[in-house]
Amino acid sequence: MSTAVTANEYETYSLRDDLKVVERFFTIPLDHTKPEGDKIRVFARHVIPKSKAKTPEEQEKLPFSGPGFEIGLPGSSGYQGELHGKGYQTLWLDQRGTGLSTALSPDTLPSNVKTDQEIANYLKFFRADSIVKDCEFIRKELLGHKESPEDRKWTIMGQSFGGFCAITYLSFHSEGLKEVFTTGGLAPLVDQPDIVYEALVRKVIKRNEVYYKKYPQDIKRVRNILAYLDANEVVLSNGGYLTPSRWQQLGMRFGMHGGIDTIHQIVFRASNDLELFQKFSYKVLQTIEQEQPFDGNPLYAILHEPIYCQGKAANWSASRVMQNHGQFSWTQTCTQGDDVPVYFTGEMIFPEMFDDYTHLRPWKGAAEILARDDSWGPLYDLGQLAKNEVPVSAVTYFNDMYVDFGFAQDTAAKIKNTEQYITNQLVHDGIREDASDVMKKLFRISKREFN
Repeated sequence: MSTAVTANEYETYSLRDDLKVVERFFTIPLDHTKPEGDKIRVFARHVIPKSKAKTPEEQEKLPFSGPGFEIGLPGSSGYQGELHGKGYQTLWLDQRGTGLSTALSPDTLPSNVKTDQEIANYLKFFRADSIVKDCEFIRKELLGHKESPEDRKWTIMGQSFGGFCAITYLSFHSEGLKEVFTTGGLAPLVDQPDIVYEALVRKVIKRNEVYYKKYPQDIKRVRNILAYLDANEVVLSNGGYLTPSRWQQLGMRFGMHGGIDTIHQIVFRASNDLELFQKFSYKVLQTIEQEQPFDGNPLYAILHEPIYCQGKAANWSASRVMQNHGQFSWTQTCTQGDDVPVYFTGEMIFPEMFDDYTHLRPWKGAAEILARDDSWGPLYDLGQLAKNEVPVSAVTYFNDMYVDFGFAQDTAAKIKNTEQYITNQLVHDGIREDASDVMKKLFRISKREFN
């Protein structure tokens, strides 16, 4: 897919909270091994705290922090404000395939990408390995003119999958990095996801136990809801199907602050609808649709398991692992008593999702091809990580439902020069829940001041 936009095209404006914003587009190769081939456009929002850079010369001296992930307009509060307060100018990257960076969905594929195999081949360029190469391309565009080699480096910060990308960055392009911050992002250094899901399913079981202990009346409510969905075809506003499996996927929220209470409110209202109307109201169906991101972010679904793959196939890993845990199966539990809970699932992708979600259906064939693909390239270099000299400062959540604590400790031990702040008081979205504390801990351990 070609584009005429150049790397220098941008627009600038100011926000009332003393921030200068420069919105930039970069024309980047789809395949970095073929720089003259097809191009994509990658978007990054450059934010400069004006109080720290009153002149162009002062701006040139500010340290650079980036990239990030698809994100809205940053302000002066939260973790963005903490970074700007420390004197960083920041670059918030919409990773390729997301946001304004040639966002991928079935309706935006290039016209020459049509068959299932062509779609699968194309989507393989949107993993962490390509994202990191994009970052290096952008870093050189923005900082390559600086005289000092140290000034040509930048600091990166990765939350969750952003942390996974940061470890790929350390593996293959550490020469571009000054320091690394991660929150909930110490990726399992595996080559296939089965053992990851075996660990994560235990966390999801614990969260279900907490949920049903807090809301015991929801045991019967959820069973009644699943029985209704099993007996009736429920069509959502965009044509998707609310099946028992899709209902159980609401449990993905369990790993976030307040997630258990949020799902209880949906259960409570849906149960009330069935009692009053013998069906779900539009409002309930709308709420469920808004909780589930996959129609609007199909890349999240189709590449979720391949983010763990190096030379091996995922083969619908989560689906296979979950078959060993009957408490997640409505088919197995539907004939049991009303006091037997049916568990919600976590951050997991299942093949039936490519039937239930309207915007995933066109990619069903490609999803099957990618699930069987064993040709995935390397994401990590354990040898390089073992001799890493770039300071890595990580916030790790003991009760993280999405990034297993045990794997995180194994990863931290394998990356030289890594220091952690470990807490059981926050979970995966802790940087949003308590940005001030999380950032304070990151900056403190980044100083490497030991008593």
